[in-house]
Amino acid sequence: MKNFLVVGILQFCFIIVHAQITIGGKVTDKQTREPLEQAIITVNRTSGNILTDKNGSFTISNLHPGDSLSIRFIGYINQSVIVAANTKILHIELEKGRFDLKEVIITNHVNNLISSHTLSSIDLNMQPVKSAQDLLKLIPGLFIAQHQGGGKAEQIFLRGFDADHGTDVNVSVDGMPVNMVSHAHGQGYADLHFLIPETVAGYDFGKGPYYTGKGDLNTAGYVAYNTINVLDKNMLKIEGGQFNSGRLVTMLNLLNETGKAKGQSAYIAGEALYSDGGPFHLPEHFTRYNLFGKFLTNIGSNNKLSLSLSTLSSGWRSAGEIPDRAISEGYIPDRYGVIDSFQGGYTSRTNANIKLTSQLGNHFTWENQAYYSHYYFNLISNFSYYYYFPVEGDEFRQFEIRNMGGFSSKLSRQDNIGQATYNTVVGAGFRYDDISPSELDHTQYGQFLAHLQYGRTREWNTNAYLEETVRSGNWLINAGIRLDYFHFYYQNMATDTFATNIYAGVSPTAGKATVSPKLNIEYTFNPKFQLYFKSGKGFHSNDARVVIANQGFEILPAAWGADLGFNWKPIPSLYLNTAIWYLYLQQEFTFGEDLIDQPGGPVQPSGKTSREGIDFSARYQLTDWLFASVNLNIAKPRFTDSAAGHDYVPLAPTFTSTSSLDFRFKNGWNGGISYRYIHDRAANSDYSLTALGYFVTDLSVNYTQKKYQIGLAIENLFNVKFAESQFEYVSRLKYETQPVDDVSYTPGVPFFAKLKYTLFF
Repeated sequence: MKNFLVVGILQFCFIIVHAQITIGGKVTDKQTREPLEQAIITVNRTSGNILTDKNGSFTISNLHPGDSLSIRFIGYINQSVIVAANTKILHIELEKGRFDLKEVIITNHVNNLISSHTLSSIDLNMQPVKSAQDLLKLIPGLFIAQHQGGGKAEQIFLRGFDADHGTDVNVSVDGMPVNMVSHAHGQGYADLHFLIPETVAGYDFGKGPYYTGKGDLNTAGYVAYNTINVLDKNMLKIEGGQFNSGRLVTMLNLLNETGKAKGQSAYIAGEALYSDGGPFHLPEHFTRYNLFGKFLTNIGSNNKLSLSLSTLSSGWRSAGEIPDRAISEGYIPDRYGVIDSFQGGYTSRTNANIKLTSQLGNHFTWENQAYYSHYYFNLISNFSYYYYFPVEGDEFRQFEIRNMGGFSSKLSRQDNIGQATYNTVVGAGFRYDDISPSELDHTQYGQFLAHLQYGRTREWNTNAYLEETVRSGNWLINAGIRLDYFHFYYQNMATDTFATNIYAGVSPTAGKATVSPKLNIEYTFNPKFQLYFKSGKGFHSNDARVVIANQGFEILPAAWGADLGFNWKPIPSLYLNTAIWYLYLQQEFTFGEDLIDQPGGPVQPSGKTSREGIDFSARYQLTDWLFASVNLNIAKPRFTDSAAGHDYVPLAPTFTSTSSLDFRFKNGWNGGISYRYIHDRAANSDYSLTALGYFVTDLSVNYTQKKYQIGLAIENLFNVKFAESQFEYVSRLKYETQPVDDVSYTPGVPFFAKLKYTLFF
């Protein structure tokens, strides 16, 4: 009897074990057939979660016949599937639907740890992009300011950094760098105006230097945009508003449904813009023309090729920054006046970007990408008026022509060993910039007088990295190491200028390597609460002209940082993200000091700095049609090698906040009201000068139907008088006998309304 019982038990166990099922599958958008990365598949019996990879693929083991799976993706309608005994492969198509914050759950996944994917997905659903500037405004804690005309790259503030135009923020589009190293205007110059906002499908961002795949300029953080792969409908948009502003955008599919069925996609997008820029007495005459095209196709069953081409052409005039005393002394009539009417610029950028993604089987992916940019930049500015040159004036031109190219290769593999999942990433790449010429010229009335700096720059960056992520139970550990090598070359071609003496007898080449370790840990208590710790080393490269002038001294200043934070859903309709953080910087960059952008020439590095602060973000769905968001960001930036009272980092933000209240009714009415606030901050190192803060409110209202949308957008709803960008300059007006150390500013645009009409077809 005992033998029969033992045999029966063994047979029963055998049946149970062999009844377990392993299935694979893919989650795609029903309309576009595009794979959905980070869709969540939940096994309802165990409450275990699996996330899809870049190809929308997933594998689930230890399933039983009759198990139910829930599939969800932010902004899509949830779907449920019952597992049958013969189920081997699932192809799940999700339809877009109304956003519901209750459906968002917290998971332990590598992409959520090393980026803020969940937060960015929520924001993109709650607050669709309205303009090119909104692309950066979407990042919690990131502030921007425009000065010297609408065609210039925005000034960026993040985590206690005045990052100028990108010195400490790594920006990319579809994996192609946006930042320009050793730029004529400023290190890391990141002009995003070649990106048409309507083509953006999503974005990731991360704060701090914790990301193995991100290299140069990733100190305060990074922002990575992805453009649409498959266009779900054609679109024509017309905008018009005050200050003679107008904009035309179109996006057109180039392939039919037959092409989609073959896994192909091709579309083209165009943008034309004109604006006087505001009530300035000198209209900006700002024009921008963009053209973008993207093509995707399958090569065999395991390879996907993506090719995109784009071009930008933009020109503008600028009133520039003005000091308050220019108004009080009657030099100009009001804050919209102009001192030098020849300021302004022209820029163009043409890009080619190609990417091949290959599936090597068994969760093994190989990505290869190559890109090329041809870039032209010409900017005339005057910050100090008649300080350096009392007769001709201090007007100067920054000019460059650049060819930039690069290549990156990345192998990714996922393995399941026991109860643990291992994600291994190995990557390598290079970037080469050839800038010829690179100029700083003295001009008068826009006409060339003399070279202040004139030469040719070549810069080469080679990198390699290894990253391992282990997920076991509630734990997720991500560790990585990155190696970067830079080679700088600067050939001085100027004669009889200050640059002649600086570069005389100095070697035109310099090189250095740096190693950047990273360690990130996450513990997910449940789908409602998650604790994380991030740490690592990052760096920003120095401008090649400064590297050579300083004979290779402090070529790659390091940044060391750490974050301790949590993601929490205390109630189903509320999502909270909070972090306390610290960052130490081996060398600070401040505008107009570390680069050769003034006749005074390069100076010694600005010094070591530390920053500490708190980031807080909340997303709350009050009803099925009303959404609220708030971001609070506190920072304490200080020079660590300066005396107390003289250790303020000029223009570095100490407190910023943004918030919005958005509505979305089923009948098509949608929109919202939002504010942005920046607190007063030091304009110089001893805080004897203040950069004034401001609080500005924007409003948008739209009526959206299947075939069209009508909208109204208002910037600066309450017509607040504010200074958008501010800088400390020692300047001298034409009739002044002595120079004055003062704050100059660009006034923000007053109440600005525009109407929009969009046709979908």
